[in-house]
Amino acid sequence: MSQLTKEEKDLLRSYERNEWRSVKNLKSEKNRYQAMAKATLQKDKRTNIRISSHDLEGIQKKAVENGIPYQTLIASVIHRYVSGRLTEKSA
Repeated sequence: MSQLTKEEKDLLRSYERNEWRSVKNLKSEKNRYQAMAKATLQKDKRTNIRISSHDLEGIQKKAVENGIPYQTLIASVIHRYVSGRLTEKSA
């Protein structure tokens, strides 16, 4: 258990304490969540932005490190910012 993250350890403890319950109508719930995920991930708009070559190179390097296309990384950063999951780092 030492190689687990804090979040994973919390989930494991919760499971071991029998706090998890089956979902009623599992099939419909799966369909509902799949539809939400599809709507969230659907890219239906196009935008053009101008950024410095230095920033673009940095983004491209980060994308290579993460094994994803740089445009996907940009979209991910924007999505996390808009959804409130991307915050400033405290000094």
